[in-house]
Amino acid sequence: MGSTILPPFLEENSNKRSPPLTVREILRLPALERARLVAGEAGLDRSVLWSHVVDMPDPAPWVPSGYFLLTTGYSRPAGASEQEALIEALASRGVAGVGLAVPRYVVAFSDTERAAADRAALPLIEIPFEVPFARVTEELHRAIVAEPYRIIERSDQIHHALMRAASREATLDDLARTLSPLIGRSVTFEDPGGKLLASCSIDDRTDAIRRETLARAQTPSMMLHALESTGLTRRLRSSDKPVRVPPMPEIGLAARVACPIRLGSEFVGAVWIIEGGEPLSELDHRAAEYAALVAAIHIAHQRELAALEASLGYASVLSLLESESESDPAAQERVRLLGFDPDRRHRAGIVLLPDEIPLGRENFLRRDRIARRVREFLRAAGAAPLVSVLLNRVPFLAPEDIAPASVIATLGDKTLSLVTGRLYAGTSGARTSYREAVSLIRYRNRGAVCDFDDVLVPRVISGDVEARRTFLDDIVSPLLAQRGGKGLAAAVFEFARSGFRMREASRILGIHSNTLRYRLGRAAEVLGVRFDDNDVRFELSLAARLLESDAS
Repeated sequence: MGSTILPPFLEENSNKRSPPLTVREILRLPALERARLVAGEAGLDRSVLWSHVVDMPDPAPWVPSGYFLLTTGYSRPAGASEQEALIEALASRGVAGVGLAVPRYVVAFSDTERAAADRAALPLIEIPFEVPFARVTEELHRAIVAEPYRIIERSDQIHHALMRAASREATLDDLARTLSPLIGRSVTFEDPGGKLLASCSIDDRTDAIRRETLARAQTPSMMLHALESTGLTRRLRSSDKPVRVPPMPEIGLAARVACPIRLGSEFVGAVWIIEGGEPLSELDHRAAEYAALVAAIHIAHQRELAALEASLGYASVLSLLESESESDPAAQERVRLLGFDPDRRHRAGIVLLPDEIPLGRENFLRRDRIARRVREFLRAAGAAPLVSVLLNRVPFLAPEDIAPASVIATLGDKTLSLVTGRLYAGTSGARTSYREAVSLIRYRNRGAVCDFDDVLVPRVISGDVEARRTFLDDIVSPLLAQRGGKGLAAAVFEFARSGFRMREASRILGIHSNTLRYRLGRAAEVLGVRFDDNDVRFELSLAARLLESDAS
């Protein structure tokens, strides 16, 4: 056939053609909710440009490439060889798929047809005869015509969402938390050397490489070597478009898409997206490109500020909080000169200014005044004045005998807020506390002081994957570290699942109540809690429910 009846924007030679629907997507139409895929599953991502109803012995010449063929099978060839030849001809023609009305004239596709379709990756779909083809074609064509407008509308929504994220906080963490739900995938932002800059996980779907990257804040060397040896590193560094990285099961790597972040001709990082069960759409790629552009603007702005802030003497404290290596002699020397005691426990705090960035001259001066007052307060309290400035924030480190509330109180400004991490010893502990404080920036409106532990449970309940991991680790890891730890953990969580009824829990565990009482006593001592405390009971019940959910 020389031409089709496609709308102009769906013609093959149209420069404005939108990403077409796939067979996988049209199977979600209401008219096909009772339809059944019986062969050709490998071809579910074939593009569907239009549909055509044909009932003649040789329909192939009448069905253009990309069309979805609908037939009652009335004129279907009866012989196995003819059926096989027809399937091969349709697949060669580029037909998107075949829908057969069953069982009025044909009970089902034959074994020969199904085998041929599987070989050719041509989807065969059986549709109940009572579903009119008119309904199928109406819904299908409406969806095809509406798709370009949906793409445009969704693209605008993505663009505006990422632009809003950039204007509000302009941090890569904010950008990651905006991008990930938009495309329904977990993402990371990494620098050219694989250092983790920001991440967002929307579910527990992950692989060994991502788990190690999140744990160490660095892409594993085995992945960097694999990318280098396959030429993917060179391709990514020279590309302006997203690059797909195929799965590498030998190193535990699932398929990914990497979108380069560029400042002019300089490659400054990449947005990494876990592909998951379905390939990313063109719209997902477009969202990643928008995010990479915003990230490039953010990195350029950070570079400009870093030069200014280094001249003000704040970079050394920030380098302590963001340093990668604990064994770097130069970093250790800077730590000692700053007065930081690695044997003492510190918590990181961040005073947050309400002013949007980029800061104007007056807000720069205001931020520096706040940093100076925090430094003076720490010095007066006998602590090292470990204070820095970054964007609209004043990070600092305070020893455990200084209450966070006293820091914000001494500033006397109700427009300011403070987020704080947990107490840790050592330089690595300081960096961990700082990362915890950074993760709370989006909760800044919960009060004048927002502590990591205070919002951990609400974050878990709201579905924060990272908070959930931390919450469970706080309870499970100390128990498992003990001798007989599995028994202690089983006792605690069964006690919680049993409504904190000793007799019921011991019956389910199959142990004597005295044994259970002894294990619970040890567990309470390890965790530093009392099991008759209502808050403790709530948290243990929540943990037990989460673990049950993970197991199922």
